[in-house]
Amino acid sequence: MNEKICITKEYMSNDHISETLMEKWCDWQWQVKNTIRKVETVEMILGITFSDSQKFDIERTLAQFPMAISPYYLSLVDIHNYDNDPIFKQCFPSVLELNISPCDMSDPLHEEVDSPAPCITHRYPDRVLFHVSNVCGMYCRHCTRKRKVGDLDSIPSKESLLQGIEYIKNTPVIRDVLLSGGDPFLLSDTMIDWLLKEITAIDHVEVVRIGTRTPVVLPFRITDELVSILKKYDNIWLNTHFNHSREMTTEAGAALKKLKLAGIPLGNQSVLLKGINDCTYIMKDLLHKLILNGVRPYYLYQCDLSEGLEHFRTNIGTGIEIMENLRGHTSGFAIPTYVIDAPGGGGKIPVMPNYLVSWSSNKVVLRNYEGVITTYQMPINDNTSSCDLNCEACHLQRNHDTPCKQYQSIGIAKLLCDYEEDYTLIPEKLLRHSRRE
Repeated sequence: MNEKICITKEYMSNDHISETLMEKWCDWQWQVKNTIRKVETVEMILGITFSDSQKFDIERTLAQFPMAISPYYLSLVDIHNYDNDPIFKQCFPSVLELNISPCDMSDPLHEEVDSPAPCITHRYPDRVLFHVSNVCGMYCRHCTRKRKVGDLDSIPSKESLLQGIEYIKNTPVIRDVLLSGGDPFLLSDTMIDWLLKEITAIDHVEVVRIGTRTPVVLPFRITDELVSILKKYDNIWLNTHFNHSREMTTEAGAALKKLKLAGIPLGNQSVLLKGINDCTYIMKDLLHKLILNGVRPYYLYQCDLSEGLEHFRTNIGTGIEIMENLRGHTSGFAIPTYVIDAPGGGGKIPVMPNYLVSWSSNKVVLRNYEGVITTYQMPINDNTSSCDLNCEACHLQRNHDTPCKQYQSIGIAKLLCDYEEDYTLIPEKLLRHSRRE
């Protein structure tokens, strides 16, 4: 029995582990080096045996979507009920991944279509997604970027990263850069330090966000050395990805505490997954565990239309029902925003229960979480002024170093602007337009 299997089984058995073995177990590089990629290894560690037909289906799935599990994350599986275990379902392949729905897409969010430079996705006006890594601590079975998992050709070179940085430098409207991947924290400390130094040196970049799942699947990566690097840079924000309270272990809590004590704001982005967390009680338990560990729930995502995720996707009504059972039943700051990341690169669209029942020119009708119907009176003398973008004549106080003309209105916001001439948004290739021709 090799060392990887031996240490993992000892850790799971709760037997006394020698100091030497524990030192290896807590070494994130040992965890990465001993990543579990074979079905036989999973069988030996968990003490289970798959039938020949099950193995055949699993191998077929792996040929399309590879497996990579950290020993730590696999050790969290409940071996007595692994079929229903939320940890097992997130890390171990299912033949259901081969059921490609007609609506599934390789790149549903058009991250590559909206890429004006290597490693860059520029979808929103003032912020970009910077793909700095294609390596993860674990291949999540629900990953929206399954098209890149295990693809060595997708690993960004330093030359590509430099081109991405150059694009950010040459695009002054960008004030917010999100480092994503893969997982940025699977890069070396030296590379992370270099990236942060380059990006924060750009005058117009105000915020650098990092998206990482290492506190969940590889908490030992949050070393004192890594935290000391992050502390050198102002305005670093970090979002992680807990989907179930079972993932909030002692080790995960310790990793989050290091980041929190370093003064780094922490958020969490969960994905709503059928058979894993599509339950009000499970979701509320997760949210409370996050708050207890100093992590603000940020987004609850509807599962994307990536290939092979059909079996994970819930009805949107399930998500709305969960949100209905959160508002008023727990602290407001513990409630994430439920969003659909629109197919085709449309961005995140909030999907929430309706609390505005109706409205007129002088009042609105509202309802609360209990079903209480109430009204809110509009100002009796509503002298709200319209904006014609004549800033010199405006009495509102603002930062005069930033010209108003810099703020370009688009979409619905543009239709609302009094100083814009557009009064409608017209889709391309309307049938009635072709008849005019």
